[in-house]
Amino acid sequence: MQPPKLLVLTSYFKGGTFLEAAKEAGAYVIFITNEKLANKPWPRHAIDEFHMMPDIHKQPDITYAVAYLMRKHQITRIVPLDDFDVELVADLREHFRLDGLGCSQARYFRDKLAERMLARDSGFYVPRFVAVFNDTEIQAFIDEVPPPWMLKPRSSAAAIGIRKIESPEQLWLALEDLGDERSFFVLEEFLPGDVHHVDAITVDGEVRFAKASCYGRPPFEVAHFGGVSTTTTLPDDHPDAQALLEWNRRWIATTRLQNGVTHTEFLKCHRDGHFYFIETAARVGGAHIVELLEAATNFNPWREWARLEVALARGEPYTLPPLHHEHAALIICLARQHHPDLSAYNAPEVVWQADEEYHAGLIVASPDYERVCTLRDAYAEGFARDFLAVAPPPDTPTA
Repeated sequence: MQPPKLLVLTSYFKGGTFLEAAKEAGAYVIFITNEKLANKPWPRHAIDEFHMMPDIHKQPDITYAVAYLMRKHQITRIVPLDDFDVELVADLREHFRLDGLGCSQARYFRDKLAERMLARDSGFYVPRFVAVFNDTEIQAFIDEVPPPWMLKPRSSAAAIGIRKIESPEQLWLALEDLGDERSFFVLEEFLPGDVHHVDAITVDGEVRFAKASCYGRPPFEVAHFGGVSTTTTLPDDHPDAQALLEWNRRWIATTRLQNGVTHTEFLKCHRDGHFYFIETAARVGGAHIVELLEAATNFNPWREWARLEVALARGEPYTLPPLHHEHAALIICLARQHHPDLSAYNAPEVVWQADEEYHAGLIVASPDYERVCTLRDAYAEGFARDFLAVAPPPDTPTA
């Protein structure tokens, strides 16, 4: 039997584990990335064909390139490794009539305006929002909803490009500053609350694995004002976890996603205690959430996504790996030191340490949830004292 042929695209350096797992599962891996990423430490042993382009998002060049590959390869699956590549790959799937997220469905995992409209119309709690197309509608919104407001790019990732707006005057100036880019943004009310995320894999329309976690501080605050970032997995029997898993299940059913990984964020509002839908993505969670999940459950989203894609290409069933049910917390921050010395953070529960320049990070894991929370809080305080550096947030994505 011929090995299934996967075409994998990315405009960012990530997903090495996906490539290795796909190769290990028996796929023929064809890889396309941008020329500027050519010398990154990709797992070349797991890539059968390595192709580069000046910009994989440039059309019609990328469509021509894939069509050329199609002449000699029977490619059955195309996979984007980064959030910014989801819509590109959806367009390619449509053009070549391949299974997976198409253009309209992909918008529910990339476009914050499309997501909010679908969530609101489907019975989810959603922060009040308005498209910024029409001045009259914007004025009606700001007359009804008191500031502050959040002005967000519709198709960005993480906290990139988000602005907190404190007054109507600041809003109109910000919209004027956006110029022709204005329609690519959405305005919503600011809701104080605790931000949670659910990371999941869906197979044949059914959520087969999902884990709920809670950030210590909202990612927007950390990105824009600095500080130590933490996220902690919640026990499956925790009331918040049970509510989050049900909201996530409803979201997957609403979007009619059939197969793939997702990272979806909800906010537990301080005002009323409800979980509000914030955003979703058809990708693996970033900022070392992969390592967090693996420490707590033995589920590595990169690896399992690759195994699922290969199973789908072969027409075979996907099976989950053996899971365990521990608890884990991630503590990470920008560091003043080039290579921070973490030797003082040596509890036996430490299972992972970051290996990045100017970053301090580690994960603690244990069957004892209270022990994980105690270590998390102590280590976050220590990181703030020993390592923490603050840098301005990026306005645009960087590779």
